[in-house]
Amino acid sequence: MPEKVVTRFAPSPTGYLHVGGARTALFNWLWARRSGGTFILRIEDTDLKRNTPTATRQVMQDLRWLGIEWDEGPEVGGPNGPYLQSERLDYYTRYARRLLDAGRAYYCFETPEELDAMRAQAEAQKKGFIYPRPPQFPSQQDVEKARAQGKPVTIRFALPLDKPLVVDDLIRGRISFHPAELGGDFIIIKSDGFPTYNFACVVDDYHMRITHVIRGQEHLMNTPGQKALWEALFPGEATPQYAHMSVTVSDTGGKLSKRERPQTLRAALETMPDIDLAKLAAVGGIPVEALQSFLRAESTPDIPAIEAMAAHLDVHLPEINIVDFFRSGYLPETMVNFLALLGWNPGDQREIMTVEELIRSFDPTRLTKSNSLFDRKKLLAFNTEHLRMEPPERVLAHFQAYLREAESPLLRADDPTRARILKLCEGARTFADVERKSIFVFIADDQVVFEEKAVQKVLFKDRALEILRQVREKLAGMDPLTEQGIEEMLRGLAEQRQVGLGKVAQPLRVALCGTTISLPIFDSVSLLGKERTLRRIDLTLRKFEAAAPA
Repeated sequence: MPEKVVTRFAPSPTGYLHVGGARTALFNWLWARRSGGTFILRIEDTDLKRNTPTATRQVMQDLRWLGIEWDEGPEVGGPNGPYLQSERLDYYTRYARRLLDAGRAYYCFETPEELDAMRAQAEAQKKGFIYPRPPQFPSQQDVEKARAQGKPVTIRFALPLDKPLVVDDLIRGRISFHPAELGGDFIIIKSDGFPTYNFACVVDDYHMRITHVIRGQEHLMNTPGQKALWEALFPGEATPQYAHMSVTVSDTGGKLSKRERPQTLRAALETMPDIDLAKLAAVGGIPVEALQSFLRAESTPDIPAIEAMAAHLDVHLPEINIVDFFRSGYLPETMVNFLALLGWNPGDQREIMTVEELIRSFDPTRLTKSNSLFDRKKLLAFNTEHLRMEPPERVLAHFQAYLREAESPLLRADDPTRARILKLCEGARTFADVERKSIFVFIADDQVVFEEKAVQKVLFKDRALEILRQVREKLAGMDPLTEQGIEEMLRGLAEQRQVGLGKVAQPLRVALCGTTISLPIFDSVSLLGKERTLRRIDLTLRKFEAAAPA
């Protein structure tokens, strides 16, 4: 191990933080914390066409929600800034010039169409495309001439072609790549003057003294080119140690991808041929041309636009981004625990682990080669367990944050009431479940929405409305209204009518909340109070007595 471990998480702001990126950040953070090192956040925002305006802010917000705090980076600072690549262009220009002067890089002027034609020709000849290096590198005069003609000017790295490129990976061991596998010389500076990913990250990893790069398997093919760049720019300097994690696959099949949410909306729109595109675009706050481009799979609007349009159409989007899980009522401790076990294990049978236990146990050499399954049922089980085991005050704080995000009516409750509701919902899987069970208390009495299934199976069967009227009479005569008194009354009425307690309690439950799922019935009445309980029963009787089957 180097004297000091320095890791980094370097997302591109092309979308929100998805579970794959969060796992990458988590493993780098755990290793820095385990070894007493430094964890850096760097934003790789050089792809101007794909950057989205809200992504950087949301990525940082999601990392902080997970408890992944960075030692250096945006909003924190540090000795190696700036931490946005768009603010480090002078570094990339300087090092590109160094490679040009050393004959290790050269200018080229092909248009995208010309490159496509070259690739098509190679494909027709059943050959892998390798960019043809010119026998003589273009001069500065050639560059000025090309620019005057309006041609794109890029810079390519002259990849060493005389020997295999070897990568030592902490997970996969030694891997040898033939230069032809990389497609030959690759672009390091684009025609807009911005660096490519492969070039910028090498320069920044060197200047930030990164010792370990833990990242997804999809980056493995980038590593030999990056290592060759490193050796050309910084001869004699040790490269970082690389660890390429296995792929996380979705429980619906295929790689888990942040594209699943927009793809779900696009697929839903394809089944709606008569949709008013202008109105939908207005809902998303985007031009109708952008929506049409999205439907043609040519571009993707910013995430808030996707979510607004999906909500308008009542299309459920799968949880992929970390913020999705926050909005669905998961604990951050659950997410950290669950993500840590995707492609890593502590070396024993433990599954439910605290953050402190994860830090003490983490070792990148225990990352696995095999793919990991994002099992949503297991995630729910983890969340149920963490809701039970986390300190009540921490759960309450997370619950309040969830309610604020959801703009829930439960915000009107005071802290003791919310704490009571959480206790009554012990065993709930998510905060969304807790909210669904208790939201009826905090809405107007005439705003209760009755589920058709509950009406048909409860209110319209076994003389339920007659029983409900009896319950109403007995509740009206109770003073004071206590949970014990309510329970004794309901049990007594059930015994009198020679039916189970459910035949008495369920009609009352449906009258109060419109569904058969709620808080315990005695607590439900207690929380509503006598006046509101009687009002809801009266509203139910007026609504359904005339419509009930004979």
